[in-house]
Amino acid sequence: MESYELCDWYIMMARLNISKAREEFPEIVNRASYAKERTIVSRRGKDLAAVIPIEDLYLLERLAREEQDRIDLEDARSALQEAEVKGTTPLRDLMRELGD
Repeated sequence: MESYELCDWYIMMARLNISKAREEFPEIVNRASYAKERTIVSRRGKDLAAVIPIEDLYLLERLAREEQDRIDLEDARSALQEAEVKGTTPLRDLMRELGD
C-alpha cells in the first residue's frame, strides 16, 4: 500500500491521484464495499471525489434530508410568526382582489 497517503482525521482515509485510482479502481471499490475504507481521488493535489461505502452515502443522504426538514420547519415557524404579526387574507378575498 505504498501508493496510499493516509490522512489522520477521525477515520483514516486513503488518498490517490486520479491516474493511480484509475489503475486500482476495482480494488478501491472492493475496499470500500468490504473493508469500509474511504478513498479520496485527487488531481494535482486538489481533491476531486471520493469512493465511500454505500452505508456512508445512505447516512449522508439521511443527514441531508434531516437538515432540509429542519430548515423547512424553521421557515414554516417564521411564516406563522409573520402571519400573526401582519395578519392573513382569506383565499376568497385574495381571488377577488386578483380578479378571478
